[in-house]
Amino acid sequence: MTPTEVAGMKLGNLIIEGKTKQVFDLPSMPGHCILVSKDRITAGDGVKSHELLGKAAISNKTNAKVFEILNQVGIKTAFVKLASENSFIAKKCEMIPIEWVTRRLATGSFLRRNTGVPEGYRFYPPKHETFFKDDANHDPQWSEEQIISAKFKFHGKEIGAVEVDIMQRMSILVFEVLEKAWATRNCALIDMKIEFGVDEKGEILLADIIDSDSWRLWPSGDKRLMVDKQVYRNLSTVTQSDLDTVKRNFEWISEQLQHLTPINDHLIAILMGSPSDKDFCSKIKTACESLGLNVEMRITSAHKGTEETLKIVRYYESLPLKTIFIAVAGRSNGLGPVVSGNSSQPVINCPPVKTDNVGMDVWSSLNVPSGLGCSTVMYPEAAALNAAQMVGLSNYVVWGKLKVKHFNNYVSLKIADKDLQ
Repeated sequence: MTPTEVAGMKLGNLIIEGKTKQVFDLPSMPGHCILVSKDRITAGDGVKSHELLGKAAISNKTNAKVFEILNQVGIKTAFVKLASENSFIAKKCEMIPIEWVTRRLATGSFLRRNTGVPEGYRFYPPKHETFFKDDANHDPQWSEEQIISAKFKFHGKEIGAVEVDIMQRMSILVFEVLEKAWATRNCALIDMKIEFGVDEKGEILLADIIDSDSWRLWPSGDKRLMVDKQVYRNLSTVTQSDLDTVKRNFEWISEQLQHLTPINDHLIAILMGSPSDKDFCSKIKTACESLGLNVEMRITSAHKGTEETLKIVRYYESLPLKTIFIAVAGRSNGLGPVVSGNSSQPVINCPPVKTDNVGMDVWSSLNVPSGLGCSTVMYPEAAALNAAQMVGLSNYVVWGKLKVKHFNNYVSLKIADKDLQ
């Protein structure tokens, strides 16, 4: 039965109906639609299909958490918010009929198409493949050249070489972010598929649904412990007991996702040698916060108040946090080296250089005594990025924000170059 409203919102026309979902226009939110999941599981292009009571709610909860993570790190997606237990609101897109598959380990169909490659062969960087969505022909694999030659056009945007390159890179980015996230639960993301759409503004967005139909997950990296849809695919006959097992696996995945909270155990302590450095340090603080870092600022002079400086350092060392010091001092920069010489915490020198004394200011930060390991950068953003790279080693959200920043820089250059031609 087709619903007429969801969560008090009147539904518009049915845009499309798939095997496991319906997509409706949402008149109360122009430019948006609502995706309603079904209690149905399928495999083999729909040849195998069963009712699975409760699957819609599990899928919807899983999808929402995945997109929450991706939105948090800055990836552009169509997902907006949950609407009900089995539906969510998204930006309306014209879908590009390609499945973008990223693989970390060789398994499944890859082995059948690439005989001689042992199962578990590790791809680095991740392996990327594309498949044209065509159930009648079992979603044939397409090359980059085939996608470009198809000259797909959605909302006025033609999918050419630049767009394909961007989506390929974005697919790998999505995989790597989720791979890092799942690793915090000792669960290996083996491979996954995603889809893209073009919104009414002509922007390419990660769209559709990402749930347990979308990936292979092996707890502890052990295939025998798989908890994804492959368990259902492998069944030659399907009993109610089998369906109950599949449902429990999907519930386990959804529950684990709720615990994918990044470890927030860091602090960036910006130490400035003078109140006159406050504006410069505020730029560092703003850059740090844009990357999801926790920041505090203090004023202390290693020359004029050495004892107080060390007292402040001891205070931060006593906290149950991974503290990174950013030392801001001009002229004779003793602050960073003094902190580095008296603490095992990382220290980043970022002198607020003046145009009339650049060489000496920087040299005083670089020419430190032996036995000190502090680094030196010249710009506020560079100090923030340096600190974020350290934090990102154990925090997948900060790591993801850095990866997205690199990706956005690349995309900006690609688009600028295309516009110039």
